[in-house]
Amino acid sequence: MNNSKTAKRLPFLGWAKDYDRTTFVADSIAAMVITIMLIPQSLAYALLAGLPPQLGLYASLLPLVAYALLGSSGPLSVGPFAITSIMTATALGATFQGASASDYVAGAVMLAFITGVFLLAFGVFRLGFLTNFISFPVVTGFISASAIVIASSQVGNLLGININTSSFFDVIISTVEHIHESHTETLLLGLCSLIFLYTVPKIIRAVVLKLTPSVFIADSVSKTAPILAMLAAILAVVIFDLEHKNVMLLGDIPQGLPTLALPDWQQLSWDFTTWKSLVSSALLISIIGFVSSLSAAQAFATKQRQRINPNQEALSLGVANISAGLSGAFPVAASLSRSAVSFNAGAKTPATSAYTAIGMAVSCLFLTPYLYYLPVVTLAALILLAVLSLFDFKAMQRTWAFNRQDFAALLITMLLTLLQGVEWGLVSGVLLSIGLHLYRSSHPHVAVLGRVPSTEHFRNIDRHDVITDPEIISFRVDASLYFANARFLEDRVNELVASNPKARHLILMCSAINDIDASALESLYDINQYLKSAGMQLHLSEVKGPILDRIKRSDFLEQMTGNLYLSHYLAWKDLIEQSVADTTPESYVI
Repeated sequence: MNNSKTAKRLPFLGWAKDYDRTTFVADSIAAMVITIMLIPQSLAYALLAGLPPQLGLYASLLPLVAYALLGSSGPLSVGPFAITSIMTATALGATFQGASASDYVAGAVMLAFITGVFLLAFGVFRLGFLTNFISFPVVTGFISASAIVIASSQVGNLLGININTSSFFDVIISTVEHIHESHTETLLLGLCSLIFLYTVPKIIRAVVLKLTPSVFIADSVSKTAPILAMLAAILAVVIFDLEHKNVMLLGDIPQGLPTLALPDWQQLSWDFTTWKSLVSSALLISIIGFVSSLSAAQAFATKQRQRINPNQEALSLGVANISAGLSGAFPVAASLSRSAVSFNAGAKTPATSAYTAIGMAVSCLFLTPYLYYLPVVTLAALILLAVLSLFDFKAMQRTWAFNRQDFAALLITMLLTLLQGVEWGLVSGVLLSIGLHLYRSSHPHVAVLGRVPSTEHFRNIDRHDVITDPEIISFRVDASLYFANARFLEDRVNELVASNPKARHLILMCSAINDIDASALESLYDINQYLKSAGMQLHLSEVKGPILDRIKRSDFLEQMTGNLYLSHYLAWKDLIEQSVADTTPESYVI
């Protein structure tokens, strides 16, 4: 393997050689900001996944180092992510319902491993293109609905009541039925945490901006609000003795770094149904994790005038998830909110992730004993505010205004995610994306053309004042021809011939046709034969080179009743001249 290929597979070899003090300072500052955000988020997202809080800390160690070595985006912040956490909770809840806590954790670890394997396969076999079949409206609908599901999952923690369901509508019903059982101290503490987390960052930012004109410093300092909220909540528990008033606390968190180990396959005595459920869930987690991570990475790369290799990103995320499994953690992905903060904080290289991992390791070693008195409701408040940014109402408005079919796909994905859960919502979204593509490509835009006066240009007769000839049908298809739209093309030609009884020629303008398959070629044979039977000729104009090369492998051009023209104007001009010659009396022909 040469140096260029090695650097491509190990991106850190590329940026490390030019790493200097200025970049180190920028990455270190960004890492400090992200570490402050990640400490409470890692704990919260572990609880969101239904797992012990320390697993969130473990998911913020090795995966970050793996991405630093293999990833190519400096600002991208890999680790626990709200969407993958709720998908993990859904998968484990369905697969290990009623199982022991050890099986539940083992399931999460195995889910991380299998997710990593899928992502590695995406990268090694260059399968990243498969994610292109998930349209933006579907992703928006899925993520927005997931935000609602995540928020609803924290209602029980916020009210201090036990809600044993993950279904959105079941949560609503259960909340209404048991709201009278709300725990007053928990509810008050939760509301205070929400108000604190919503208002204090703005206050801190405004105060800092008055002291210094630096927006970066103001934004960075305001990110300490979650840590301050945790400290304030812990003080409230101690001062008001909330532990003995039944406020649920985080409790003991093992101190130290995780033990690295492969799963004990002999103890995983799961049946085929369990493994099948884990594999299908891991596939969905890998898809949505890759889509969201790649979208964020490409957005930041554009701003930095850099290039992101999707297959390399899949590899790095795959190794990151396998590292999470080795650490005894759960699936990870890139957090959109943390990545945006990392970008604004000035992260230059993936070394930011490695420095963040160091900060998280220090937290595991020294911070965990002080988290005993942290109320769970404070983490619930943190989750609620964190997922607000995932609900993209403006994108919904744009989609509604732009294309109602896309909005229908967005809305259906949202409803199915809320009704059937995040996994079925995503599967339905993928099927909707493919279905919409097939429908649109099977009903391509077509246009009957006329010549713009005094030019060689041809335009749609329904949009422009153009010159037409009753003996010539100029016809354009704005799509590649394949099996799904071949019959549509035949039907449209038949319709045009029936509605133009004087027509003697049909010119198919092929400038927008980029591909053609065997089914479409057979349709061209049928169209040619049909026109021949109707006393008409078929002509092709502006056929692209690769398409013409493919057509020449058959005998279609020999059987075609008309001619092949370089431009549509030449075809029209030639046929007009033929028509004039045919109608001119012989005595006037020179």
